[in-house]
Amino acid sequence: MKAGIVGLPNVGKSTLFNCLSNAKAQSANFPFCTIEPNVGVVNVPDERLEKLSEIVNPEKVQPAIVEIVDIAGLVKGASKGEGLGNKFLANIRETDAIIHVLRCFDNDNIVHVETTIDPVRDKEIIDFELQIKDLETVEKKLDRVKKASRTGDKDAQKEFDVLSKVKDGLEGASSVRAIDLSEKEREEYIKPLQLLTDKPVLYLCNVDDNSAVNGNAHVDAVKEAIKGEGAELLILAVGTEADINELDDYEERQLFLEDIGLSEPGASKLIRAAYALLNLQTYFTAGVKEVRAWTIHIGDTAPQAAGVIHTDFEKGFIRAEVIKYDDFVTLGGEKKVREAGKLAVEGKEYIVQDGDMMNFRFNV
Repeated sequence: MKAGIVGLPNVGKSTLFNCLSNAKAQSANFPFCTIEPNVGVVNVPDERLEKLSEIVNPEKVQPAIVEIVDIAGLVKGASKGEGLGNKFLANIRETDAIIHVLRCFDNDNIVHVETTIDPVRDKEIIDFELQIKDLETVEKKLDRVKKASRTGDKDAQKEFDVLSKVKDGLEGASSVRAIDLSEKEREEYIKPLQLLTDKPVLYLCNVDDNSAVNGNAHVDAVKEAIKGEGAELLILAVGTEADINELDDYEERQLFLEDIGLSEPGASKLIRAAYALLNLQTYFTAGVKEVRAWTIHIGDTAPQAAGVIHTDFEKGFIRAEVIKYDDFVTLGGEKKVREAGKLAVEGKEYIVQDGDMMNFRFNV
């Protein structure tokens, strides 16, 4: 599962990517610094792993991961191929969610491609380019569906109606994620089109360190602009986070964070937010060889969760032994949980909950 970092040139995308992944993507004071999308595999911070490790004392600890893709900056006209437009849009299409970086700080030493600082305008520039590309996709699909809908095909008529509604929304400058559609309509008619503005989005307001806790007027303007869009917002002083990331000493990093009023790195909050944005959650396995966080979708059943470990686990699934994380930690391990009668045996219909600790029984 991939989250793509997007934004206009020079808003802090590559600096953020470096901060998240420690992969040193080139970062400089000019547009199109990132030409090819850089991909970083990032560990998801999770305090629960540390507590499990203290109890089990395993040989290895493996956290959950999420892929972060740094995509080249977009400019006006990208939907028509301006700048690196076509490549940029293709790279976004391959991601599952979008982290949209908006510059919310003033600094005359860092040039802005639009010359002035206005994050709402910047957001609208990218929204427009993505909406135009989606409109092209929807119109092509509508042309193919129109003939079938006129023959009395009820399914085709329903698809035509849904696509027409989406077309009207896009022409009215609404992103697809903000258009009122049922889950069934989205699943059947919209998701197969991989529309760019249907992807879940997190707006990341890149601020100076004085605004890292409470934001500023630019952030307030963004909050107002995204009302009703169903999007998330996070405030991060990307440059400051990058400076903190360069410090080797843990205590120094903590002091630096405290100086600007933060209890943990904003990058950690962002990784967790990206994980949630992708509709992901974690379950654990714990043994002396390894304590591991496994990534699944929210709503997955026990067999689907087992299949993440190995497809044979899902094919031959018999049952799952489930321990709640709090019980494991409170009682002090699997043996004591069993003795207390707190271990549950679940079948194929069980919906896995975030933090479940699981053992699978299977036969192939």
